[in-house]
Amino acid sequence: MTPEQHARLEASLKRRHRAEARFRWYGRSAIGVALAALAYLFYTIITPGIPGFIQHQVQVTISDELVTQSNGNDQKLVADALRTYFPALESAADKRAAASLLSLSASYLVHRQLEGKTLPQDVWLPVSDPADQYLKGRDVPMLSDTQRQQLATLEDQGHIRATFNRHFFSRGDSREPDLAGFAGSMVGSFFTLVICLSIAFVIGVMSAIYLEEFAPKNRFTDLIEVNINNLAAVPSIIFGLLGLAVYLQFFGLPRSSALVGGLTLALMILPVIIISARVSLKAVPPSIRDGARGLGASPVQVVAHHVVPYAMPGMMTGAILGLARAIGETAPLLMIGMVAFVADVPRHFLDPATVMPVQIYIWAGSPEMGFVEKTSTGIIVLLGLLMLMNAVAIFVRRKYEIKW
Repeated sequence: MTPEQHARLEASLKRRHRAEARFRWYGRSAIGVALAALAYLFYTIITPGIPGFIQHQVQVTISDELVTQSNGNDQKLVADALRTYFPALESAADKRAAASLLSLSASYLVHRQLEGKTLPQDVWLPVSDPADQYLKGRDVPMLSDTQRQQLATLEDQGHIRATFNRHFFSRGDSREPDLAGFAGSMVGSFFTLVICLSIAFVIGVMSAIYLEEFAPKNRFTDLIEVNINNLAAVPSIIFGLLGLAVYLQFFGLPRSSALVGGLTLALMILPVIIISARVSLKAVPPSIRDGARGLGASPVQVVAHHVVPYAMPGMMTGAILGLARAIGETAPLLMIGMVAFVADVPRHFLDPATVMPVQIYIWAGSPEMGFVEKTSTGIIVLLGLLMLMNAVAIFVRRKYEIKW
């Protein structure tokens, strides 16, 4: 090799090494930008959402004298009990301002806490949403200076505490932020996913088995396969229109019910389950089929006893990932009326219901500061469930997957 050729070779290698270094730098930069964007997204969600799991309560003392004065009026009872900490209040406006520091649910909760107990008794009652937001360090313009001083006094005297907001997971929706809970939408999502999985998994797996193992290869089956692949890319709102036309208008099923929601989402994830199930069936080596046939097994026995058990982990993974997509969908459910205000927790599949993404959508459109907090809290719960479902899918795939 001449010196000129050696120099050209060295220059070429240097250019190649610089190109490879730039390529690695581009890749690391892209990953860094993606991680930074993801971190910022989680920060914007978690920062305002974590306080939603906390609720402030105020301690009041209920005595026989206060019960007698209230004359059966629970709202007056809790208001009078709170005003005992501020005996200097004289005007009706100041008294109303002090009473408004308590949540509207306080009058309903006082009886539950006093049941079977002798008076006097100290009870802890939730504060109103403006007071709760102020105690969490936010600026609340609707609170007067007098109310701020009253809250500071109660806090200094140890009559206010911060506890886990268990009502967020036990109540349905409400027009008042301090009364609104996520339980209705969580139960609605559960009922919807049960219907969705029951329909989509059975039909999807059976369709995949027929297309992959028994269906003849001709133009008709090719057309079916092309349409299944195309349906997997159809916008989700189209399935909502289909559910509106078929389930509500044609069959007359109850509007805004978990049954209709589950059937609509089943149509949406059915192509995904069919495709993933077919991929799992294809991954089973032909030697398994040939060995079973060599031992005298019928075609149905080959599939049922040998192919499907080996392909089931992949099928289950596809079904879980399909459900993870379904649990986060909003558009198709808006078309079938699941955007309605539902205050009660549904008890069965035909009750009016909503789901978690729709509940978050409704709260996001409310101007109250408490609903802004609950929106982020609901997103945290939804993201947690999505991560759990994806983790289950990964666990199932790694534990039961067979490497040939």
